[in-house]
Amino acid sequence: MNDQNMTPQNMLAAQKEFFLSGQTKPLKFRIKQLKKLKSALIKNEEYFYEAIYKDFGKSKFETYTTELSPVYSELNLSIKKLSQWVKPEKKKTNLANLPGKSYIIPEPLGSVFVIGAWNYPYQLSLIPLISAIAAGNTVVLKPSELSFNASSIIAKILNRVFIPEIIRVIVGGVKETKELLDLNFDKIFFTGSVPVGKIVYQAAAKHLTPVTLELGGKSPTFVLADAKIKMTAKRIVWGKFLNAGQTCVATDYILVDKKIEKKLLEEIKKQISIQFPNFENIPENYVQIINERNFDRLLNLTDTEKVYVGGTYDKAKRMIHPTVLHNITFEDTAMNDEIFGPILPVIAYDNLDEAIHEVKKRPKPLALYIFSSHKKSIKKIHKEISFGGGAVNDTIMHLTNHNLSFGGTGSSGIGNYHGYAGFQAFSHFKSILKKPFWFEPKLKYAPYNDKKLKRLKRLMG
Repeated sequence: MNDQNMTPQNMLAAQKEFFLSGQTKPLKFRIKQLKKLKSALIKNEEYFYEAIYKDFGKSKFETYTTELSPVYSELNLSIKKLSQWVKPEKKKTNLANLPGKSYIIPEPLGSVFVIGAWNYPYQLSLIPLISAIAAGNTVVLKPSELSFNASSIIAKILNRVFIPEIIRVIVGGVKETKELLDLNFDKIFFTGSVPVGKIVYQAAAKHLTPVTLELGGKSPTFVLADAKIKMTAKRIVWGKFLNAGQTCVATDYILVDKKIEKKLLEEIKKQISIQFPNFENIPENYVQIINERNFDRLLNLTDTEKVYVGGTYDKAKRMIHPTVLHNITFEDTAMNDEIFGPILPVIAYDNLDEAIHEVKKRPKPLALYIFSSHKKSIKKIHKEISFGGGAVNDTIMHLTNHNLSFGGTGSSGIGNYHGYAGFQAFSHFKSILKKPFWFEPKLKYAPYNDKKLKRLKRLMG
């Protein structure tokens, strides 16, 4: 198919026709596409490094560890495990259907629409794409227009390697996204902000299209009195200021027991000086804010009178140095919305129950972290607060475990992905009951009477 100047409607129609031909369903075909994608990424890796550096000033090391490595890992897992994932799964058969057999067959949904996010433009576009292809779908991928260079290289490479009937990458802004959302896809997968997630959800409702929404929210980190201060600060600083805080599961704010607040703040300040020692130029382990609008938004969240460390910035380079705010309450401006940047408010609490209550009053967070060895308190927080996922005595690293599905709850998201959960997100599971011809109980057939009813109650009660 010549895809030059094709309308979105014609493009989707071509993908649907290709899907209905059945060509995407065989295991061999799916694995071939996954291997083709992996080969294209490896072959063009330098171009991916160059593109994202133009958007963020992001180093090769950080691009590999936070972007390409997770993508390669997801590809390797899918290629290795797909033959198991596609197999029918046996289920127990209830008494009423014996001697029958029950099983579930996974099948692809059809033609799906994946909308990626700008903060990790490779990972958050390509991992859902991998899941969709592994499940046997055709895909229209729309990376974020904010990370223009990274999105453009995704489009250039993938549109060259794949025919548009299988994968088509569209680079554009709000106009192009709205046009695509008006179409009748079989699934929409969106990663981004809560306000845009609502728009996507409303558009999907017109066609009863199933959605996965990977959103965000204010993810708290609890630091209890027994926490090991040095390691706690080290891991929080790493997770918070990775990608300059532009991470959906980064610590949004700290809730620390007042008894150790001073020690924690001192160690966080020390860790910032160790991990981010030089800001005269863009350092190898730090990145720029994506654009001026977000830069200005972040500055407006910074109460200069409450800065404990940091607070300096370079607008020309879109650089905000790691900043910690103290003497913060839930009424401060920084606590109104998700920060999504290198600003870390610290709230001290006297009573853990009251701190938990304050978190519960607010929208459900995407992530939650606890630093403590006190089993009873950890269990209490996990039991009382609803959140997407998290970690104890670490931050962010739960995302690296393929066995842990990733997703939000409430306003932080709908649905899960990563590993097998990603395959599930882009699949429908057909339930099948298979029965032989040689046996059939007379009990279920009319005419009915009291005697049959009594027998039925004995069997089914």
